[in-house]
Amino acid sequence: MKELIGTGVALITPFKEDLTIDFEGLQRVVNYTIANGVDYLVVLGTTAESATLSKAEKQLVVNTIVDTNAGRLPLVLGIGGNDTLAVIKELKTTNVSAFTAILSVSPYYNKPTQEGIYQHFAAISKASEKPIIIYNVPGRTASNIQPITVKRLATQFENIIGIKEAAGDIAQAMSLIAMCPKNFLVISGDDMITLAIILAGGAGVISVIGEGFPKEFSEMVRLGLNKNVKDAYKIHYKLAPAIAYIFEEGNPAGIKGVFKSLGICGNTVRLPLVSISATLQTKIDSFISNL
Repeated sequence: MKELIGTGVALITPFKEDLTIDFEGLQRVVNYTIANGVDYLVVLGTTAESATLSKAEKQLVVNTIVDTNAGRLPLVLGIGGNDTLAVIKELKTTNVSAFTAILSVSPYYNKPTQEGIYQHFAAISKASEKPIIIYNVPGRTASNIQPITVKRLATQFENIIGIKEAAGDIAQAMSLIAMCPKNFLVISGDDMITLAIILAGGAGVISVIGEGFPKEFSEMVRLGLNKNVKDAYKIHYKLAPAIAYIFEEGNPAGIKGVFKSLGICGNTVRLPLVSISATLQTKIDSFISNL
Protein backbone atom coordinates (compact mmCIF):
# COMPACT_ATOMS: atom_id res chain seq x y z
CA MET A 1 0.00 0.00 0.00
CA LYS A 2 2.54 2.55 -1.17
CA GLU A 3 -0.16 5.23 -1.46
CA LEU A 4 -0.46 5.22 2.34
CA ILE A 5 3.22 5.93 2.99
CA GLY A 6 3.87 9.52 4.05
CA THR A 7 1.54 12.10 5.58
CA GLY A 8 -2.10 11.33 6.16
CA VAL A 9 -4.21 13.91 7.99
CA ALA A 10 -7.20 13.24 10.26
CA LEU A 11 -9.73 15.77 8.99
CA ILE A 12 -11.78 17.90 11.38
CA THR A 13 -15.51 18.54 11.01
CA PRO A 14 -15.97 22.34 11.06
CA PHE A 15 -19.11 23.59 12.81
CA LYS A 16 -20.96 26.89 12.58
CA GLU A 17 -21.73 28.74 15.82
CA ASP A 18 -25.19 27.13 15.85
CA LEU A 19 -23.39 23.71 15.89
CA THR A 20 -24.53 22.69 12.41
CA ILE A 21 -21.83 21.42 10.05
CA ASP A 22 -19.96 24.10 8.10
CA PHE A 23 -19.69 22.31 4.75
CA GLU A 24 -18.01 25.24 3.00
CA GLY A 25 -15.42 25.30 5.78
CA LEU A 26 -14.90 21.54 5.31
CA GLN A 27 -14.30 22.08 1.59
CA ARG A 28 -11.72 24.76 2.40
CA VAL A 29 -9.94 22.43 4.86
CA VAL A 30 -9.78 19.63 2.26
CA ASN A 31 -8.48 21.94 -0.49
CA TYR A 32 -5.95 23.56 1.87
CA THR A 33 -4.43 20.23 2.91
CA ILE A 34 -4.31 18.88 -0.65
CA ALA A 35 -2.77 22.09 -2.04
CA ASN A 36 -0.02 21.97 0.59
CA GLY A 37 1.32 18.52 -0.11
CA VAL A 38 -0.22 15.87 2.16
CA ASP A 39 -0.38 12.32 0.79
CA TYR A 40 -3.80 11.09 1.91
CA LEU A 41 -6.87 12.10 3.90
CA VAL A 42 -8.51 10.31 6.84
CA VAL A 43 -12.26 10.76 7.08
CA LEU A 44 -14.39 10.38 10.25
CA GLY A 45 -11.58 9.69 12.69
CA THR A 46 -11.60 10.85 16.31
CA THR A 47 -10.48 14.31 15.18
CA ALA A 48 -13.69 14.61 13.13
CA GLU A 49 -15.71 14.48 16.37
CA SER A 50 -17.40 11.46 14.82
CA ALA A 51 -18.75 10.45 18.25
CA THR A 52 -21.07 13.48 18.13
CA LEU A 53 -22.15 13.16 14.48
CA SER A 54 -25.45 11.49 13.55
CA LYS A 55 -25.49 8.76 10.88
CA ALA A 56 -26.98 11.24 8.40
CA GLU A 57 -24.34 13.86 9.23
CA LYS A 58 -21.54 11.31 8.79
CA GLN A 59 -22.82 10.50 5.31
CA LEU A 60 -22.95 14.20 4.41
CA VAL A 61 -19.38 14.67 5.67
CA VAL A 62 -18.22 11.68 3.61
CA ASN A 63 -20.02 12.96 0.49
CA THR A 64 -18.53 16.44 0.89
CA ILE A 65 -14.97 15.16 1.30
CA VAL A 66 -15.23 12.64 -1.55
CA ASP A 67 -16.68 15.27 -3.90
CA THR A 68 -14.14 17.95 -2.91
CA ASN A 69 -11.19 15.56 -3.13
CA ALA A 70 -12.38 14.53 -6.63
CA GLY A 71 -9.98 11.60 -6.77
CA ARG A 72 -6.88 13.69 -6.11
CA LEU A 73 -5.66 11.83 -3.01
CA PRO A 74 -6.31 8.40 -1.47
CA LEU A 75 -8.97 8.40 1.26
CA VAL A 76 -9.13 6.33 4.46
CA LEU A 77 -12.47 5.93 6.29
CA GLY A 78 -12.84 5.54 10.05
CA ILE A 79 -15.16 2.65 10.95
CA GLY A 80 -14.67 1.29 14.45
CA GLY A 81 -16.28 0.79 17.82
CA ASN A 82 -16.57 -1.34 20.92
CA ASP A 83 -19.37 -3.60 19.62
CA THR A 84 -17.77 -5.99 17.11
CA LEU A 85 -21.07 -7.03 15.51
CA ALA A 86 -22.10 -3.39 15.05
CA VAL A 87 -18.76 -2.59 13.38
CA ILE A 88 -19.20 -5.56 11.02
CA LYS A 89 -22.74 -4.42 10.18
CA GLU A 90 -21.47 -0.90 9.44
CA LEU A 91 -18.69 -2.29 7.23
CA LYS A 92 -21.20 -4.35 5.26
CA THR A 93 -23.76 -1.57 4.83
CA THR A 94 -21.40 1.34 4.03
CA ASN A 95 -20.43 2.23 0.47
CA VAL A 96 -16.64 2.18 0.72
CA SER A 97 -15.90 2.30 -3.02
CA ALA A 98 -14.20 5.72 -2.78
CA PHE A 99 -11.81 4.58 -0.04
CA THR A 100 -8.39 2.94 -0.15
CA ALA A 101 -8.57 1.52 3.39
CA ILE A 102 -10.49 1.45 6.67
CA LEU A 103 -9.07 2.83 9.94
CA SER A 104 -10.56 0.90 12.86
CA VAL A 105 -9.96 1.79 16.48
CA SER A 106 -9.34 -0.83 19.14
CA PRO A 107 -12.47 -1.39 21.28
CA TYR A 108 -12.78 1.33 23.92
CA TYR A 109 -14.31 1.20 27.42
CA ASN A 110 -14.84 -2.61 27.40
CA LYS A 111 -11.10 -3.17 28.12
CA PRO A 112 -10.83 -6.52 26.28
CA THR A 113 -7.91 -8.89 26.81
CA GLN A 114 -5.29 -9.27 24.08
CA GLU A 115 -7.22 -12.33 22.86
CA GLY A 116 -10.41 -10.27 22.74
CA ILE A 117 -8.65 -7.55 20.72
CA TYR A 118 -7.26 -10.22 18.38
CA GLN A 119 -10.69 -11.82 17.86
CA HIS A 120 -12.29 -8.38 17.30
CA PHE A 121 -9.91 -7.50 14.46
CA ALA A 122 -9.98 -11.06 13.06
CA ALA A 123 -13.77 -10.78 12.72
CA ILE A 124 -13.51 -7.32 11.13
CA SER A 125 -10.84 -8.56 8.71
CA LYS A 126 -13.13 -11.32 7.48
CA ALA A 127 -16.00 -8.86 6.99
CA SER A 128 -14.12 -6.06 5.22
CA GLU A 129 -13.76 -5.70 1.46
CA LYS A 130 -11.09 -3.03 2.01
CA PRO A 131 -7.66 -3.22 3.69
CA ILE A 132 -7.66 -2.40 7.40
CA ILE A 133 -5.39 -0.16 9.48
CA ILE A 134 -5.63 -0.93 13.18
CA TYR A 135 -5.74 2.12 15.46
CA ASN A 136 -4.05 1.77 18.85
CA VAL A 137 -4.69 4.74 21.14
CA PRO A 138 -4.59 3.54 24.77
CA GLY A 139 -5.19 7.06 26.13
CA ARG A 140 -8.68 6.93 24.62
CA THR A 141 -9.48 3.20 24.69
CA ALA A 142 -8.11 2.25 28.15
CA SER A 143 -6.33 -0.78 26.68
CA ASN A 144 -3.07 -1.16 24.76
CA ILE A 145 -2.62 -3.50 21.79
CA GLN A 146 0.61 -5.36 22.50
CA PRO A 147 3.10 -5.78 19.61
CA ILE A 148 2.74 -9.58 19.77
CA THR A 149 -1.02 -9.21 19.13
CA VAL A 150 -0.37 -6.91 16.18
CA LYS A 151 2.15 -9.43 14.80
CA ARG A 152 -0.46 -12.21 15.01
CA LEU A 153 -2.96 -10.10 13.08
CA ALA A 154 -0.42 -8.86 10.54
CA THR A 155 0.85 -12.35 9.73
CA GLN A 156 -2.53 -14.13 9.68
CA PHE A 157 -4.71 -11.62 7.79
CA GLU A 158 -3.48 -10.23 4.47
CA ASN A 159 -5.93 -7.33 4.51
CA ILE A 160 -4.67 -6.03 7.88
CA ILE A 161 -2.00 -3.83 6.33
CA GLY A 162 -0.91 -1.46 9.07
CA ILE A 163 -1.35 0.16 12.46
CA LYS A 164 -1.80 3.76 13.50
CA GLU A 165 0.30 3.58 16.65
CA ALA A 166 -0.61 6.27 19.17
CA ALA A 167 0.57 4.87 22.47
CA GLY A 168 3.21 7.62 22.74
CA ASP A 169 5.83 4.92 23.32
CA ILE A 170 8.77 4.95 20.91
CA ALA A 171 10.06 1.63 22.29
CA GLN A 172 6.72 -0.04 21.52
CA ALA A 173 6.73 1.46 18.01
CA MET A 174 10.23 0.06 17.45
CA SER A 175 9.06 -3.37 18.63
CA LEU A 176 6.23 -3.23 16.07
CA ILE A 177 8.65 -2.30 13.28
CA ALA A 178 11.02 -5.13 14.28
CA MET A 179 8.35 -7.82 14.77
CA CYS A 180 5.82 -7.24 11.99
CA PRO A 181 6.20 -8.27 8.32
CA LYS A 182 8.36 -5.97 6.19
CA ASN A 183 5.44 -4.60 4.14
CA PHE A 184 3.27 -3.91 7.23
CA LEU A 185 2.82 -0.16 7.76
CA VAL A 186 3.70 1.17 11.22
CA ILE A 187 2.15 4.65 11.06
CA SER A 188 2.74 7.22 13.78
CA GLY A 189 -0.36 8.48 15.57
CA ASP A 190 1.65 10.89 17.74
CA ASP A 191 2.77 14.10 16.04
CA MET A 192 5.57 14.83 18.51
CA ILE A 193 7.39 11.50 17.91
CA THR A 194 6.48 11.07 14.24
CA LEU A 195 9.98 11.81 12.98
CA ALA A 196 11.56 9.43 15.50
CA ILE A 197 9.20 6.63 14.42
CA ILE A 198 9.88 7.28 10.72
CA LEU A 199 13.65 7.24 11.26
CA ALA A 200 13.26 3.94 13.14
CA GLY A 201 11.55 2.45 10.07
CA GLY A 202 7.95 3.68 10.29
CA ALA A 203 5.86 4.39 7.19
CA GLY A 204 4.69 7.92 8.02
CA VAL A 205 1.91 9.47 10.07
CA ILE A 206 -1.79 10.04 10.43
CA SER A 207 -1.51 13.53 11.82
CA VAL A 208 -3.47 16.31 13.48
CA ILE A 209 -0.85 19.07 13.23
CA GLY A 210 -0.35 18.06 9.59
CA GLU A 211 -3.69 19.50 8.57
CA GLY A 212 -2.96 22.84 10.22
CA PHE A 213 0.60 23.07 8.85
CA PRO A 214 0.47 20.66 5.91
CA LYS A 215 3.30 22.16 3.88
CA GLU A 216 5.86 22.09 6.68
CA PHE A 217 4.81 18.82 8.32
CA SER A 218 4.55 16.79 5.10
CA GLU A 219 7.96 18.11 4.05
CA MET A 220 9.39 16.95 7.40
CA VAL A 221 7.90 13.49 6.82
CA ARG A 222 9.33 13.31 3.27
CA LEU A 223 12.76 14.34 4.53
CA GLY A 224 12.54 11.73 7.28
CA LEU A 225 11.54 8.96 4.87
CA ASN A 226 14.54 9.95 2.71
CA LYS A 227 16.76 9.84 5.84
CA ASN A 228 17.62 13.55 5.55
CA VAL A 229 17.78 13.71 9.33
CA LYS A 230 19.28 17.16 9.90
CA ASP A 231 16.79 19.06 7.71
CA ALA A 232 13.86 16.99 8.98
CA TYR A 233 14.67 17.80 12.61
CA LYS A 234 14.94 21.51 11.77
CA ILE A 235 11.27 21.44 10.77
CA HIS A 236 10.34 19.25 13.75
CA TYR A 237 11.76 21.73 16.25
CA LYS A 238 10.17 24.65 14.40
CA LEU A 239 6.72 23.03 14.70
CA ALA A 240 7.16 21.45 18.16
CA PRO A 241 5.60 24.40 20.07
CA ALA A 242 2.50 24.26 17.84
CA ILE A 243 2.19 20.50 18.42
CA ALA A 244 2.20 21.16 22.17
CA TYR A 245 -0.34 23.97 21.79
CA ILE A 246 -2.91 21.97 19.80
CA PHE A 247 -3.08 19.24 22.44
CA GLU A 248 -2.85 21.57 25.47
CA GLU A 249 -6.64 21.80 25.84
CA GLY A 250 -7.58 18.69 23.87
CA ASN A 251 -8.09 17.53 20.31
CA PRO A 252 -9.69 18.75 18.04
CA ALA A 253 -10.30 22.01 19.93
CA GLY A 254 -6.63 22.96 19.48
CA ILE A 255 -6.36 22.28 15.76
CA LYS A 256 -9.63 24.15 15.22
CA GLY A 257 -7.92 27.11 16.90
CA VAL A 258 -5.24 26.87 14.21
CA PHE A 259 -7.85 26.90 11.45
CA LYS A 260 -9.56 29.89 13.06
CA SER A 261 -6.25 31.74 13.10
CA LEU A 262 -5.67 30.84 9.44
CA GLY A 263 -9.16 32.09 8.53
CA ILE A 264 -10.21 28.71 7.07
CA CYS A 265 -13.05 27.92 9.49
CA GLY A 266 -14.22 28.64 13.03
CA ASN A 267 -13.09 26.91 16.22
CA THR A 268 -16.51 25.69 17.41
CA VAL A 269 -16.70 22.16 18.84
CA ARG A 270 -19.65 20.13 20.13
CA LEU A 271 -20.15 19.24 23.77
CA PRO A 272 -18.74 17.58 25.77
CA LEU A 273 -15.77 19.33 24.14
CA VAL A 274 -15.38 23.09 24.55
CA SER A 275 -13.48 25.61 22.44
CA ILE A 276 -9.96 26.55 23.49
CA SER A 277 -9.38 29.44 25.88
CA ALA A 278 -8.62 32.97 24.66
CA THR A 279 -5.14 32.57 26.19
CA LEU A 280 -4.34 29.51 24.10
CA GLN A 281 -5.87 31.08 20.97
CA THR A 282 -3.52 34.05 21.44
CA LYS A 283 -0.52 31.70 21.70
CA ILE A 284 -1.56 29.94 18.49
CA ASP A 285 -2.17 33.26 16.69
CA SER A 286 1.28 34.47 17.76
CA PHE A 287 2.98 31.23 16.62
CA ILE A 288 1.34 31.46 13.18
CA SER A 289 2.21 35.12 12.71
CA ASN A 290 5.85 34.40 13.60
CA LEU A 291 6.08 31.27 11.40
